[in-house]
Amino acid sequence: MPSKAINTVPTLIFLSRWLQAPLYLGLIVVLGIYVYEFGRWLLELTFKINSLDETSIMLAALDLVDVVMIANLLIMVIVGGYEVFVSRLGLSSHPDHPEWLDEVNAGTMKIKLAIALVTISSIHLLRTFMDPLQHNNFAVMWQVIIHLTLVLSVLALAITNKLTVSRNKKII
Repeated sequence: MPSKAINTVPTLIFLSRWLQAPLYLGLIVVLGIYVYEFGRWLLELTFKINSLDETSIMLAALDLVDVVMIANLLIMVIVGGYEVFVSRLGLSSHPDHPEWLDEVNAGTMKIKLAIALVTISSIHLLRTFMDPLQHNNFAVMWQVIIHLTLVLSVLALAITNKLTVSRNKKII
């Protein structure tokens, strides 16, 4: 009997990864909300096109790019996270199989997500610089500090991942 209990605990721990599946489904709902918002903003831009100047159009375009980048981040988390932490998707022979999915592991996923956050931060910072009247110097300073912190974090993650991969290759 104790042998069966000993085997049950690891099995239960292994099966607990499925508790993440509803979280990924929830992110799919969030992705749907972003698709809705993108469509709404695109229609609004289209209807107001004659009354907007070049700067307003560019700011609206940056808002749309921001939504797309967040959607890309969500896809990376949903697809990559599910593949790494829950279960294989079994899509390697699918014609639309994303190339980046072949390289995904916990380390590369962290770096890809961090880079996506830096990209989103860059878009927000660019928007701030293009529309300076909307922000005071204090807010701009904090946006720059947060952006630089994200950039340094990506560099630290990339270096750590490279050192870890190099060390593991030497051990093997």
